Amino acid sequence: MNGLRIVSRRKDRQSGWRLLVKKAIDRTTAALLLLLLCPLLLLIALAVRVSMGSPVLFRQRRPGRYGRPFELVKFRTMRDASDGNGRPLGDSERLTSVGRLLRSLSLDELPQLWNVLKGELSLVGPRPLLMEYLPRYTRAQTHRHDALPGITGWAQVNGRNALTWEQKFELDAWYVDHWSIALDLRILLATFTRVLQRDGISQPGHDTMPEFLGVRPRRNSHYSLE
Repeated sequence: MNGLRIVSRRKDRQSGWRLLVKKAIDRTTAALLLLLLCPLLLLIALAVRVSMGSPVLFRQRRPGRYGRPFELVKFRTMRDASDGNGRPLGDSERLTSVGRLLRSLSLDELPQLWNVLKGELSLVGPRPLLMEYLPRYTRAQTHRHDALPGITGWAQVNGRNALTWEQKFELDAWYVDHWSIALDLRILLATFTRVLQRDGISQPGHDTMPEFLGVRPRRNSHYSLE
């Protein structure tokens, strides 16, 4: 997986002066928000430290644009816990009350403003998922990596985690093909509404999004993973 890069043959919309404008908006906004939200960030960090101990931040390698890995940072929402055999408990058992509150308000995502400031992440774009998902995508699904990943995105304002993986990837691909600065601003405005409504936090019966295992081939067809 190290060094794995996803290459697309489609037209790259995020390029030239438009990409420079997007990055300028991202970094300026991230810097201002980090300054303005500093008291809130400190308060959340204290709540996580008291309820779950250290570390306060959750760090994980995620695929960025074209699949290039970077280290994403979030506030921790789960405690470290395992069963009698030393195996980690399920997400629902490790998710704390503080963690549920942070997730419901998307406050656990705030440290990612640092990723935006570093240019690894955008305010808007397909969500960066797990590195191990990369070989599970179909060729069409890898198109989501042709744009900068984001804190929020088209899929997040159109159902968030209540969507299936296939629906989310279709929305991500649509965003990449129709990207514009105006669309980013529209998504940012819609994000505030979705957060206040707390819609689509998880799928029914799940506290977190279930693992993406790839697309299952259809019976009696020649469909195969790409």
